[in-house]
Amino acid sequence: MGRKRRNERIGKRNGSAGQSSSIKKLILDAFQEHPKRIFNYKQVARRISLNTSKGKEQVQNALFKLVEEGALLENDPGQFQLHEISKIVIGVIDITQKGSGFVIVEGMENDIFIPSSETNRALNGDTVEVKVVPEKKGKLKGRVINVLERKKIQFVGSLEVSEKFAFFTASSTKMNQDIFIPKNKLNNATHRQKVVVKLTEWPVGANSPFGEVVEILGNPGENDTEMNSILADYGFPLNFPERVEEAASKIDTTITEEEIAKREDFRKVTTFTIDPHDAKDFDDALSIRNLENDKLEIGVHIADVTHYVQPKSIIEKEAVSRATSVYLVDRVIPMLPEVLSNGVCSLRPNEDKLCYSCIFTFDKNHKIINHRITRSVIHSDRRFTYEDVQEILEGKVGDFEKELHTLNTIAKEKRAIRLKEGSIAFDKVEVRFNLDEEKKPVGVLLKVQKDAHKLIEEFMLLANKTVASDIGNPKEKFQKPRTFVYRIHDTPDPEKLKTFSHFIKRFGYDYAFGEGNVAQNLNALLQEVQGKGEENTIENLAIRTMAKAVYTTENIGHYGLGFSHYSHFTSPIRRYPDMMVHRLLTQYLAGQNEVDQEWLEGLCKHSSEMEQLATNAERESTKYFQVLFMQGTEGQEFTGIVSGMSEWGMYVELEESKCEGMIRLRDISGDYFTYDEENYQVVGNNTKTIINLGQKLIIKVKEADLVRKRLDFELIDFADGN
Repeated sequence: MGRKRRNERIGKRNGSAGQSSSIKKLILDAFQEHPKRIFNYKQVARRISLNTSKGKEQVQNALFKLVEEGALLENDPGQFQLHEISKIVIGVIDITQKGSGFVIVEGMENDIFIPSSETNRALNGDTVEVKVVPEKKGKLKGRVINVLERKKIQFVGSLEVSEKFAFFTASSTKMNQDIFIPKNKLNNATHRQKVVVKLTEWPVGANSPFGEVVEILGNPGENDTEMNSILADYGFPLNFPERVEEAASKIDTTITEEEIAKREDFRKVTTFTIDPHDAKDFDDALSIRNLENDKLEIGVHIADVTHYVQPKSIIEKEAVSRATSVYLVDRVIPMLPEVLSNGVCSLRPNEDKLCYSCIFTFDKNHKIINHRITRSVIHSDRRFTYEDVQEILEGKVGDFEKELHTLNTIAKEKRAIRLKEGSIAFDKVEVRFNLDEEKKPVGVLLKVQKDAHKLIEEFMLLANKTVASDIGNPKEKFQKPRTFVYRIHDTPDPEKLKTFSHFIKRFGYDYAFGEGNVAQNLNALLQEVQGKGEENTIENLAIRTMAKAVYTTENIGHYGLGFSHYSHFTSPIRRYPDMMVHRLLTQYLAGQNEVDQEWLEGLCKHSSEMEQLATNAERESTKYFQVLFMQGTEGQEFTGIVSGMSEWGMYVELEESKCEGMIRLRDISGDYFTYDEENYQVVGNNTKTIINLGQKLIIKVKEADLVRKRLDFELIDFADGN
């Protein structure tokens, strides 16, 4: 630290140099700048600009005090050195693009910074042993002394093959180590192909780890290659093992009279499914019939997957491992083999199917007066798409129009009550690509939540809430809540809410988010921004302000929905936690209350992690198809909205296609632009030109890079007259 800065700091204390705590702080700063050096009191006094007789005396007193406190060592009389208090901790390392890292240790408030020279062969996500040394201002610095466990040993990337050997470069920027591949470990892979490489060893003293090619994905830039690369990179298998497929093909799918006798029979009750037009697995169906005394019965019927997939079976183990289906733009990677997901378990029309059902009885005022959870057998009369139902709700004559209108009326009433009681209405527009026969994007479809979607959503929410409440909130006071799998959503961080409130003021929205009014004000804000240019930007930031929903056996409620009890019961074909819920229901309905909660909690944690990986994979596939859709538009101009900012650039979402690309700050001509993080602005140093989040710009497409899944834009002009 320079002498001038120290003088300024002392001056700002308005003559408080005599205060012991201030002097001690300055002394420690001086020692921490040179942690290995030894100083006497005169040298320290000069370094902190207290080189007067009185100052030297104060420094001497403070030095002895710091020795007493253990912050300094007095190795020889009058010779002082920083006491480096180091300790060994275990944590997970997060590698940055520059090669340095941060180790996250459970229970420690601050992360530990690891310089790139001290990572000691650790890779991103590894569990490592770290020697920690405190730095100034409470920061922690360390070096990796041992890698305890690799997060992953298989990586996706490209090969560079030379005459005698090859090197592999991973696609992920988090993996900044090239892997050396001996020629006899290429396994027929060729130059520049995309492959999966397994890390085999990292000899002491070697600059790079060694590996071998275990799978060839194909040539870069081809759809199948890129989609398979995404799946492999996130650890999702590309195919089911043969033994799993074989076991699935041997499952007895016969519905016997004996099995029907154990269940409620809804085969003669009006029943139908409502799903996307391209859906192949139908998890849920609705039934509806009139009862005596103006009562109405509505059934939410869910595929009874656990009837066919037995505990500890090979299919079960595969489902546990995957934990979720993955929905990429042009394909689905199912959790269960197709014979189950699209066949025996799917609630296809005109077929008898086994279900788990939540049956509700409504009075004439649409108030629920009774419900029951039961295993059932159904026979769907019709497979509707959302578009079919929406047309009927908007007045078209069609099958079961009376029943659909009744269901829609009740769904709207339930939704209004839910929002009034604290549920947050995130009705985000989803972007879908219209693909041709070769799976090339030829158009963009904006999926807007209409009444048909909300109808299904409301009855699924009702079933999930009811099942969780029945188990977790027993009616008899003497009963203890039984162990269950909940979908929880924590309250938002007040600091994040404060930041969000400050951010939206830049767009002219004045909402405070204090205790008790968060949901109400968020709903009002989301309603107000609908149809405006900044809608997506504000909705995305609002979602990021919320906590992440996860699975757990420890219930704290679902904040976003405003429910004290909530679970996932309605999609067992594509989510493993729903299968867990079905199994627990079966156990409890049979009077068996003994459950291994610790084991269940482990499955919940794994399912939450796999869900996040699936979400990341789905986003990656969307990026790829955005770039594919924009190929051939280089040089063309479009209007877009500034959707995000960072120190190196602005993200711009195109108005029509919703494709997102970046304008790099260094490429903006006419000025030197920097990111003002505090005010969410990019500012020109000379012209003081300000670009805000949500601002409308005219851009030109510079490059559509399929391999990097990146769109580069050039700023042409301001579209809003600025």
